[in-house]
Amino acid sequence: MKPIPVNEPLLDGNEKKYLNKCIDTGWISSEGPFIRQFEEQFAARVGRKYGIAVSNGSVAIDAAIAALKIGKGDEVILPTFTIISCAAAIVRVGAVPVVVDCISDTWNMDVRQIEAKITPRTKAIMVVHIYGLPVNMDPVLALADKYGLYVIEDAAEMHGQTYRDRPCGSFGTISTFSFYPNKHITTGEGGMILTDDEHLAERCRSLRNLCFQPHQRFVHEELGWNFRMTNLQAAIGVAQLERLDEFVARKRHIGQLYTKLLSNIPQLQLPLPKTDYATNIYWVYGIVLNDEVPFDAKEAMHRLGQYKIGTRPFFWCMHEQPVFRRMGLFEGVSCPIAEKLARRGFYIPSGMALTDEQIGQVAQVLREVIQ
Repeated sequence: MKPIPVNEPLLDGNEKKYLNKCIDTGWISSEGPFIRQFEEQFAARVGRKYGIAVSNGSVAIDAAIAALKIGKGDEVILPTFTIISCAAAIVRVGAVPVVVDCISDTWNMDVRQIEAKITPRTKAIMVVHIYGLPVNMDPVLALADKYGLYVIEDAAEMHGQTYRDRPCGSFGTISTFSFYPNKHITTGEGGMILTDDEHLAERCRSLRNLCFQPHQRFVHEELGWNFRMTNLQAAIGVAQLERLDEFVARKRHIGQLYTKLLSNIPQLQLPLPKTDYATNIYWVYGIVLNDEVPFDAKEAMHRLGQYKIGTRPFFWCMHEQPVFRRMGLFEGVSCPIAEKLARRGFYIPSGMALTDEQIGQVAQVLREVIQ
């Protein structure tokens, strides 16, 4: 059996054409024209006024936190079931991450737990849409309005997804995206910050570019970073964005075909196809082993690996991260649903280039491994 990678992007559109244009013109750095084109087109697609392209999705969160001037002693509420970039950005500025558990069917943060976590030190709610379905945004926005909080929307996995027919990434104060190779749109590495606030947009542009002053370049009033995206990356992004609707349709086809092939295996919890506010976009196709399966996700992934099938584990909970525990964070915190997902959840091949034949092979092997 040939190896089936967990992800393989599609780069057979205008990517080469636009990259050649970068090379032919010499615009390969962060000063090239594809940067602005990608920023404007991506912001327009999401329904935002301003887009700021950066070098990856993690630093997009760092810049967003800094732009909002969240700092020492401030608290930010976020899901425990997420990538470490979200909590790390909070900790790096001296703020305190406050986590909530997720719900078992969508795997997103349980918005019912947020209000009880709000204190006079709370500055923001960080929403992270997980794997294919968005967070239930209406209660979050209501709480933010009630308590005067920022909403940071991490839509890294939600390219082309909507919440009640409105694009994910268009909510709250500021939002971030990732263009890592496993995303619907990839630039290899890369990210985007989006906002409707002109002042925040200017702060993000300054922070990504070492806080150079416009009239005296090498004199600095504030410390920033080199978070710039290159024109080469943006060229790929423009080509990928042209095909976003096609990619969304392909991802949904992959998810629906897997569900058809795996739905009669009672030992597996499959992704929820839809909620009353969104239809699953299947960024990845996640699986959770039911309690009657006598092994955990790590063992299931090992067994699939013996058949050369690529897999990845689910996120490990923020409140269980050793680096944060050594800092004295999250003492006594328990989030049982997220803890179960971290131990019994994983995802199978679901990249854009995956064929229907490969999907059938994965489903057959998975059935044998589980049953």
